[in-house]
Amino acid sequence: MDHNSIDLLLVEDNLHDAELTIRELQKHNLANHLYHATDGEEALDFIFATGKFASRRNAALPPKLVLLDIKMPKINGIEVLKAIKGNEETKSTPVVILTSSREDPDIQACYDLGANSYILKPVNFEKFAEAIKNLGFYWLLLNQPPV
Repeated sequence: MDHNSIDLLLVEDNLHDAELTIRELQKHNLANHLYHATDGEEALDFIFATGKFASRRNAALPPKLVLLDIKMPKINGIEVLKAIKGNEETKSTPVVILTSSREDPDIQACYDLGANSYILKPVNFEKFAEAIKNLGFYWLLLNQPPV
């Protein structure tokens, strides 16, 4: 995979949820340039071209969309969100929180830090698939990011 032209960064430690998300995005041709990070540390290394991604050539070109889980090992999603939105080069990158956390403090913290959306993962497979399809269409095809 060419790590230099990523449209979507999926940050999800649950491999089952990640597989379902990727499969649904592929089904609708929305995952052509997708990278899956399994924890917050890997996500930050990818976004800021550090660690194992230090040689990534287009570090100044952030993903068009970040789908971010909150509860993850190493660095949690709220810290990843804080780093993305606190950096001048990445602060306009849309970040959609895709999580199972219904905790009000998490929801409030994410919006306070600049999350563009907060979506609860549906438990039902069909609803989950529909949510991912709609999310992909909106953020990757319909949304007009700043130039």
